[in-house]
Amino acid sequence: MAGGLVKYRHLSRDSSARKALLRGLVTQLVQHEHITTTYAKAKEAQRLAEKLVTLAKRDNEPCRRAAQGILYTPDQLMPKLFGELRQRYLTRPGGYTRVVRTEPKNTYDQGESAILEFVDGPRDSRFMTTAKAVARDRILDRQPNFITQTRTKKVTQFRGEKPFEEMVRKFMSLDMKKHTSAVPEKDVAESSAATAEKKN
Repeated sequence: MAGGLVKYRHLSRDSSARKALLRGLVTQLVQHEHITTTYAKAKEAQRLAEKLVTLAKRDNEPCRRAAQGILYTPDQLMPKLFGELRQRYLTRPGGYTRVVRTEPKNTYDQGESAILEFVDGPRDSRFMTTAKAVARDRILDRQPNFITQTRTKKVTQFRGEKPFEEMVRKFMSLDMKKHTSAVPEKDVAESSAATAEKKN
């Protein structure tokens, strides 16, 4: 019977091609921690990636064999999966990945694009955008709004305050450099001369 509910997206592929595609996406995700693909592929790969991290957290022989069967290059990525990624998500109960919708990569192909990434990783987009918003509020000397406060609480819950503050300071210093480089040297010299005259 045509139509009806399905348990997963078929992605216009037969079973073996679909599994190969998802294994490839998850292998790239473990390697780079941040990949761009279509929204449908990202949502399906997310399910497999969550399962992979759960296997890494259990860390026994059957789980290692199952993880080895998912990854295309297990000899390169198993140490990272059962080392760095396992330690990062050991206290997190779930939600190890995030799918963020983006603009289509190609103007002629209007398929929905998305970013699939590990949360709390070095390339966590929400962590960076929240730090940038906090830096902007501090530069403008204003209180962060409710959304920024909520996001700050979420991104620092498992990662901690110290890396967040370092990122905020980095964005603030970049903003200061941008403003100082935008002012011509002649104007800087004139303003310093005017300040010296006022002091005298």
